[in-house]
Amino acid sequence: MRYCTDWQDYELLDASGGERLERWGEFTLIRPDPQIMWGGQITANADARYIRNSSYKANSKHGTHGKEGEWLYSNPNKPLPKNWNVRYKGLTFKVKPTWFKHTGVFPEQAVNWDYCRQLISDEIKASRREINVLNMFAYTGGATLACLKAGAKVCHLDAVKSIVEWGKENANLSKLNDKPVRWIIDDAMKFLGREIKRGNKYDAIILDPPSYGRGTNGETWKLEDCINSLLLMCSEVLSDNPLFLLMNSYTTGLSPSAVSYLMKMTLGDKRKVQIESSEIGLPVKSTGLILPCGNTAIARF
Repeated sequence: MRYCTDWQDYELLDASGGERLERWGEFTLIRPDPQIMWGGQITANADARYIRNSSYKANSKHGTHGKEGEWLYSNPNKPLPKNWNVRYKGLTFKVKPTWFKHTGVFPEQAVNWDYCRQLISDEIKASRREINVLNMFAYTGGATLACLKAGAKVCHLDAVKSIVEWGKENANLSKLNDKPVRWIIDDAMKFLGREIKRGNKYDAIILDPPSYGRGTNGETWKLEDCINSLLLMCSEVLSDNPLFLLMNSYTTGLSPSAVSYLMKMTLGDKRKVQIESSEIGLPVKSTGLILPCGNTAIARF
């Protein structure tokens, strides 16, 4: 399993009873996590705890809330700030507890940010060529910022306007707003179809698709039904001298070996490819164990 040990502003303090206790800068949060199937209970006090609406009636006095759940402050008279910043290796991210439990950062992805950053930096130094990156399902831009920091040009694509705006904020916070980046709000498959017609190519592609979702016009998305077509279309927009394609998945049914096989069948038809795949995770301070947080497969050309 691959995992990052370089975070200073984030710690996974405990993982018990279906929840994780995390430190985000100077604040601590408790959030549910379906991967934590073992018993126990987090007894430590945190600044806020996310409660699903199925077990707790939403109350606006407690914090950020919505149809799925809300944040319950340990001290309602001293709520969390609306947002704050955390830093990682020269990158700055806005953290904002949302009504759907996310914070705007997936800290386990730092191991993939580092990987992309190193590959791009090494290639630019060795070949002096420009590296053009397509980051799809790009969320708030962790991988985008890492690639920009390494010297690449990036096309940042996500279907949700507010999320793309959040990514722009992170770029500004990281002092990367003057770097060559295109911010695109679009459906991934439709965008790829247009890029194929236009003949646009990318030296590296990063994918972090949701298991389920909706497109810009309400189209339903289920990764298992689309992944083969998605990878075939990605193969069409790879350049003649591609560097890598990295795909992360949180979908339970897609094991690292299954995604590796898919990549071999879809990307290896026209070019030589080496694929490595593994789980990624986060170290748990209280136990010294690693919490699984998804799978990543990386195709190197």
